[in-house]
Amino acid sequence: MNKREELIAKYATDLKDKCGVNADMDLLTKVAIGCGPSIYNADSSTVSGSDESELATVKNNFLIKKLGLKDGVDLDKGIASVMDTYGQSNRNKYRVVVYYLLTKHFKKESAY
Repeated sequence: MNKREELIAKYATDLKDKCGVNADMDLLTKVAIGCGPSIYNADSSTVSGSDESELATVKNNFLIKKLGLKDGVDLDKGIASVMDTYGQSNRNKYRVVVYYLLTKHFKKESAY
C-alpha cells in the first residue's frame, strides 16, 4: 500500500467515524488525486473551519474554479453545513474529506 492509498483509507475512516458517511471510494480517490501534493503536507492537508481566509480559499479555488459553481450565499451555507457535519470541535479537518463532502453536497460528482 503506497502513501496515497494509506491517506485515502484514513480519509474514508474519518468520513465514517466523524461524519457518519460511507465513502464512495472511487470519488474519494479522485478528490485525493485532484488535491495533488498538498495531501502530503501537514499544513495544506487540513482546513481550518474557523479561519475566514481559509474558507474563502476553499470557496474560490474549489467551489467556483474546480466545481464551476456561481458565487453566492449558497456556497457559504454549503461550507457551513459541511463544517457542521465534520464537527466544529474537530481540529483536524482533512482537505480531501471537506472537498469530498462539498462535492456530494452540491451534487457535482461529474466534475471528477
